[in-house]
Amino acid sequence: MKIYVTLSYLCSVSAMGVATCCVLPMVMMLLGLGGSWLAVFGKIAAASYYVLGISTALVAVSWFVSHRNGTLVNLKWWLTGNSAITVLAWAIVFNEVQINDYLIMQM
Repeated sequence: MKIYVTLSYLCSVSAMGVATCCVLPMVMMLLGLGGSWLAVFGKIAAASYYVLGISTALVAVSWFVSHRNGTLVNLKWWLTGNSAITVLAWAIVFNEVQINDYLIMQM
């Protein structure tokens, strides 16, 4: 069962990375870390919904498997943290335009 939780955490962290791919370059430019290498984030942005969807599905499978195996009580905090990371990634993706507008106003 731990493999499902570990794998779903890995997917949630990658989903968070993909979700911040358009916000992160703005933050780096605000910190003075700009450059041509920031164009790499454009290719990652194309896969963001796929990665987020796979991450959400894997989190749901982890909840289901832990419930079915009776280990939900032992893993509830791991799964709650995992779900929180995935929800935060979705929130960043859906509010990306507003976040970017705010960061542009700070420049």
